[in-house]
Amino acid sequence: MDVRVGDVLELKKQHPCGSREWLVLRVGMDFKLRCAGCGHELMLPRSKVEKNIKKIKRNEGPET
Repeated sequence: MDVRVGDVLELKKQHPCGSREWLVLRVGMDFKLRCAGCGHELMLPRSKVEKNIKKIKRNEGPET
């Protein structure tokens, strides 16, 4: 799965604050994610995150 730093992931389960969206801060064997609702940061194994992704929102910059 192609997940990059800066992507916003919509996960299947929501965070206790009510948000389902997470900003990707770090990619590797573990992902570092920040909740879009409350700003809580956590690190999760790649396998667990990829299993729970519902949608990937990517902000593509203008082509130059």
